[in-house]
Amino acid sequence: MTKTQLIEKIAKENEMTKKQVTEVVDAWIAAVEDTLAAGDSVQLAGFGAFTVKEIAAHTGRNPRTNEAVEIPASRRVTFSASKTLKDKLNEA
Repeated sequence: MTKTQLIEKIAKENEMTKKQVTEVVDAWIAAVEDTLAAGDSVQLAGFGAFTVKEIAAHTGRNPRTNEAVEIPASRRVTFSASKTLKDKLNEA
């Protein structure tokens, strides 16, 4: 499902305009981005949690040349599904 499809579905099911839903979805995305950028997690009961994981710098290998390559430290977003969501996925 794309963002556009999500907006259309929410607008249809809640008798809202696409513009209203777009504003809400964009605000939600911005809030999640700001929270994660600050290093905090976002937990949604019954759905799951978005957290930031610190990845340490390490040495990797170029698969073509087998040459050692230094990979810099980075931060990644991870998602952990709640038990409720996992159970719903296993029902389908």
